[in-house]
Amino acid sequence: MAEPAHVSLRLSVLGPLSVGTAEGPFPLGPLKQRLLLAMLLCRPNTPVSLDLLTDTLWDGNPPRTARKNIQVYVSALRKLLDRAGAGDRLEHQPGGYLLRVRDDELDALRFQGLARSAREAAGQGAFGPASRMLREAMGLRQGPPLHDLRFSPTVRSEAERLDSRYLQVYEDWAEAELRLGRATEVADTVADLVERHPERERLRAVQMNALFDQGRQTEALAAYEGLRRLLAVEYGLQPSPALETLYRSMLDGGPQEPGGPFAQSGARAAARRSCGVLGALLPQDLADFTGRERQLRFLLGLLGSDRHLAVVTGPVGTGKTALAVHTAHRLAAEFPDGRVLIRMRDAAGRPRTAASVVAELARIADLPEQRAAAVDDGSEDAEEAAAAWRDWLGPRRILLVLDDAADEASVRPLVPDSGGSAVLVTARTQLAGLVSAHRLELAPFDLGEGLELLGRIVGHERLHACPEAARRIVTATGMLPLAVRVSGLKLAVRRHLPLGEYAARLADGRTVLDELVAGDTDVRPRLASGWRDLSSADRTTLCLLGHLPEGPFTLRQAAAALTCGQDDALRRLESLLDAGALLAPDSEVTAHAARYELPRLTRVYAREQSLLGMRPLPRATA
Repeated sequence: MAEPAHVSLRLSVLGPLSVGTAEGPFPLGPLKQRLLLAMLLCRPNTPVSLDLLTDTLWDGNPPRTARKNIQVYVSALRKLLDRAGAGDRLEHQPGGYLLRVRDDELDALRFQGLARSAREAAGQGAFGPASRMLREAMGLRQGPPLHDLRFSPTVRSEAERLDSRYLQVYEDWAEAELRLGRATEVADTVADLVERHPERERLRAVQMNALFDQGRQTEALAAYEGLRRLLAVEYGLQPSPALETLYRSMLDGGPQEPGGPFAQSGARAAARRSCGVLGALLPQDLADFTGRERQLRFLLGLLGSDRHLAVVTGPVGTGKTALAVHTAHRLAAEFPDGRVLIRMRDAAGRPRTAASVVAELARIADLPEQRAAAVDDGSEDAEEAAAAWRDWLGPRRILLVLDDAADEASVRPLVPDSGGSAVLVTARTQLAGLVSAHRLELAPFDLGEGLELLGRIVGHERLHACPEAARRIVTATGMLPLAVRVSGLKLAVRRHLPLGEYAARLADGRTVLDELVAGDTDVRPRLASGWRDLSSADRTTLCLLGHLPEGPFTLRQAAAALTCGQDDALRRLESLLDAGALLAPDSEVTAHAARYELPRLTRVYAREQSLLGMRPLPRATA
């Protein structure tokens, strides 16, 4: 007997909520069941907390039976998915309910994948393929996402995020089309979007360039003038300097190249080629940057004195990137030819290859395109291209920030041999193989720094009204700057939430990671990324140590938890120290007298992972 044909699952949120197969859609059941499914599909392959699902279904006014009702809806959804052979995809985990979905099954994931591939293609100058992929992505939209469920504030927030992604992809497509000399369709389609999003400057720039390229200079200038009047009347503001520069160049009648992520303006590229000045290609500095005075002085003194390589290390969430960016903004005078930040991991947290990083730098520096292309292909010319980058750095003073490097091999080719340029690296691991590096290790905040950051975000008056609760909040975050910031952002939005109640939520190790989410800032994915970087042996060690009582522990206690001798335990602890997953003693002591500590949130995540394992882990004794 022939095997039954595979029935593929078709899930859609880019329009009306829909679940089905090639044979057609399925009925989705009552309204609250549809709301729950919508939230799970908006956050696929990620645990969605019970608190968020409760807010989605009852908007702050849940019944006493809310948890039971959610379980009933989940059971019904499993039966619905069973019809497509996917009933086992909906799981309950410590972080909430998780729906496992493949990229080819959910339109939002296909949309993201096409957009990502298009940007990579366009970054290599392949604007034709990029435009085709972006058009395919836009074709997945079947109307306003989840338009019939937007009465729920949480679903509306997710739908608006999908709307924003669509606008970004449209802008990317329009800029690729303009680079290909195809302005007519852009001009025909952009007007409607500008009317619906009149304050969006990148969209307005697309419209101006499309009109100008068609010889409609007067209309292009009028588009700018319309935005200028709108901003002046509504906000008392002027358009950005970049848009004003575009406007003035059109006044002069000069030819334009579209801006945006796919291209640089002709004037800027020419300036770079002629003098090699990159300017500040950095994220915005944090207005509420807090603490780290000693560490900041160390980096400013080091990088301002012709030292070529500094490495900032520390566990996930200790604020390495924030410190590096803050330092780079302070070093404008020392590096007049440019300060550039390069992400060393992709959007999914996977390490990028050294070849792709060199290719990006080659494009930024306007090195010969054939070298960049060769490196992108992973050819044997990668080493030559890296040498060309270092040669280009030679006569210049540029600060290169390499953010979240995974290993030494990705850093070495980019470090100049001599001259006035410098490299500042952030990494979770020690990168011990970089022998010429000057190192700075970041620990979590002390209590005073954590309270100061929390107060800057939520208001010091609110903290002073409940000082004990504020201290409990900071302590419960493990005093990690990232977690303190997320707590502050959440409290700033939820003004009605008492500090004492939130502190109690954070104190519960079962729910603390669910609480550390504010908008698109989420602590759990950062911890998950650090977990993926660990070896299997290190993960096992962490799971076992995670059952020790909270607080510092000795080598003897670690050996008991790991059920091994102290020499073997020391090697396993040092492996975690090298990986940035364990806090080291802050002074020189013997191994037997040292006191080690797991960051609280790392401990919580390790316990979650051990609970997800197939076999129970032994609980250690102090």
